[in-house]
Amino acid sequence: MKTMAPALKSCLAPSLLPALAALALATSLWFQLSLSTRPTSSDMAAAPSVLAPTAVPVSPAPAAAAQQAAPAEGLPLEHEHLSRINHLARARTLRELGDFSGALTECRRALFDTPDDEATLRTIARLGQLSGQQELSVLAFERLGQLQPEDTAPLIQQARLLTSLGRYADAVRVGEQALSRDSEEPEAYHALGRAHLAAGSLSEAISRLQQAVHLAPEHGHALNNLGFAYLRSNRNAEAAEVLARAAALLPHVAYVHNNLGVAYERLGRTGEAQAAYSDATRLSPRYVNARVNAHRMNNLARLDVPPSPREGLLSQDTGL
Repeated sequence: MKTMAPALKSCLAPSLLPALAALALATSLWFQLSLSTRPTSSDMAAAPSVLAPTAVPVSPAPAAAAQQAAPAEGLPLEHEHLSRINHLARARTLRELGDFSGALTECRRALFDTPDDEATLRTIARLGQLSGQQELSVLAFERLGQLQPEDTAPLIQQARLLTSLGRYADAVRVGEQALSRDSEEPEAYHALGRAHLAAGSLSEAISRLQQAVHLAPEHGHALNNLGFAYLRSNRNAEAAEVLARAAALLPHVAYVHNNLGVAYERLGRTGEAQAAYSDATRLSPRYVNARVNAHRMNNLARLDVPPSPREGLLSQDTGL
């Protein structure tokens, strides 16, 4: 047996060498492959899902995709991060600290992660106005209108904001869209009337504001704007009638009383004009138009001079 072992070993060794070499080569290749497929730090930054697995969105069918409205360009803020971040919580904190611009940035990042989140869009609309970035608010209202195809409210708000920005043609277009959704909505007529009024289209403004008042007879702001349009058109008796109703509904709004004073002054109703201007200046002592009107009216009364039918500084209602 002792003499056979060395002989057997010498016979088997050459035959095992190829197998051992193949095994060593396979082990080396496996180790190199495992190193090349292991994610690096740059891979992790480029692919956050490695750290925080998320649901994979399923692309809609072509027909369904065509029906979905595309998000407003320039509204979501593209970004990357290594882990999930609650951008809305950050936005709330920044807003409480008075950093409206920073809060808006965080909301836009949140919108990039959840493009159709209506709460985020509403927050962007508010923060855009607070931070002086109203164009972002316009886009947010536009997107809300796309996501709520039967709701007039986002379009009405968008039309109001467009009017305040001086984009009257766009405001009229959006207001008409709101009316196409609900032809019995007084606020849609009011927003459209304000857009026409700001643009100087008095006949269109009067028509739309009359419809708003017809649908909502106690809408004080619509009554004031209708009275303003009447005064601009020199329809002073009609202006006095609707402005008296507006002043009764909005007793604490100075510019309504000022406009009523203008209507009375043009009609030669001096005492009532003085009382209306006095109410306006009492309610808002720094209200320049009312102070100028009251001073002029008092001087005319002291000199016993009749007022001019075209005198009086007006104030358009920029409220609701």
